[in-house]
Amino acid sequence: MYASAKSAAVLGVDAYIVDVEVDIAHRVPAFYVVGLPDNAVKESRERVMSAIKNSGYPFPQGRITVNLAPADIRKEGSAFDLPIAIAILAAAGSIAVDGLGKFVIAGELGLDGAISKIRGILPIALAAKKEGIPAVIVPKDNIKEASIVGVDAYPVETLRDVVEILEGKSLISPFRLDIKDVFEMGQLSKYYDFSDVRGQEHAKRALEIAAAGAHNILMIGPPGAGKTMLARRFPGILPPMTLEEALETTKIHSVAGVLPSDTALLTERPFRAPHHTISYAGLVGGGAYPRPGEVSLAHNGVLFLDELPEFQRNVLEVLRQPLEDGVVTISRAAITLSFPAKFTLMAAMNPCPCGYFGDPYHQCTCTLTQVKKYRAKISGPLLDRIDMHIEVPSVPYKKLAGEPTGESSEKIRARVVEARLIQQQRFKDIKGVYANAHMNTKLIRKFCKLDSDGEEILKLAMTKLGLSARAYDRILKLSRTIADLEHSDEIKPHHVAEAVQYRSLDRELWA
Repeated sequence: MYASAKSAAVLGVDAYIVDVEVDIAHRVPAFYVVGLPDNAVKESRERVMSAIKNSGYPFPQGRITVNLAPADIRKEGSAFDLPIAIAILAAAGSIAVDGLGKFVIAGELGLDGAISKIRGILPIALAAKKEGIPAVIVPKDNIKEASIVGVDAYPVETLRDVVEILEGKSLISPFRLDIKDVFEMGQLSKYYDFSDVRGQEHAKRALEIAAAGAHNILMIGPPGAGKTMLARRFPGILPPMTLEEALETTKIHSVAGVLPSDTALLTERPFRAPHHTISYAGLVGGGAYPRPGEVSLAHNGVLFLDELPEFQRNVLEVLRQPLEDGVVTISRAAITLSFPAKFTLMAAMNPCPCGYFGDPYHQCTCTLTQVKKYRAKISGPLLDRIDMHIEVPSVPYKKLAGEPTGESSEKIRARVVEARLIQQQRFKDIKGVYANAHMNTKLIRKFCKLDSDGEEILKLAMTKLGLSARAYDRILKLSRTIADLEHSDEIKPHHVAEAVQYRSLDRELWA
């Protein structure tokens, strides 16, 4: 007796269709699962057996062989519980099923036959659509993400629900949402607003430039100066996500298992702020079968690292590849996977261990040796990938007690969007470059030309401030972004002068 059901397995941030084949032979009772299953799939034997019995169906006697094809790719997770149970019931003749191949089925079974939420449903539904399979049967808690890809999605809570759908006896209707409608409804901003921030006009201006040119930024200042407050408002001035970016971001969160049940599509740019005790694998992803880490969960959004020197040095160093390439590659003996990791890095730190080095309101208790050791925790190669580093000083009492006077995030975002449109036009024929921050040396020489006055200001700054060689290209890119914000085709001397301010800490902190 033979039956086959369709399911899917997640590989990286995508999924592929898996045929769940079941053969029941009249031999000594046994239950085998083949096709490179991991431990979670092997353990499904006990869950499936109990779920079938407790749902009121007889469990067939004989040798049951379950094959997950293709057999050369390892299968992991509990999503195969449900299709295995359905295929067993169909092979045993316990249910009358016609057209089982018209559904992709995925879900974890409890011993009582209840169906639990699983991760990766969005890429599974996308795989079904790609293969021309018209419907998916998924756990009720996953229904929102499954319903936006253009296939009929059936929400189920128990094994009996699935059987009734397949036999045509169910009252459960397929669920389908228009992804464009979901996207447009989610475009209303829910971010914190920059108008809440008192003072820090210099820092706000720097963040506007960072958003306009996709520049990574480091904020340095004493405790309580507002670094974290500024960072949490930064996503609100970034350009709105496109539909393609929203779908890609949602896929990553679905695979990682962190997509809320009531969310069909992530329409706001992610803001991830991992604690400084995070491990290497937690930041970039990992595991025997790798899952996305924080750098991938921040894809198309912001990765905020507060107390930067407190992170382990080896953890910080792994940021180099994603900052450079926009992807993170994880290799294991059996497989190599790449996860998207295109994000804006925001980092914050105190100037010294006690936090008050150079602060006019508090006395620093650190020795010069302690200060140097603290700052040396951040390597030159990592700093080389951060275009801007700015001071965020303590806010005077007068500004704290006064009414907020700053611009709203909406006004700042409008200028940022205009600057990004200029850059999109500039780089429309250049693959992989969509903002000024991504320019290489060749593009910098082409698009960041200075007049004689601008050259003189930059030369003077390099000499007088003792700026490092790495600061040269960064200043040119920042100058280009500042000019874009002013809709200027040419980089003028005052653009260069402002850009130098966002690199002048090179000499003070890192030289």
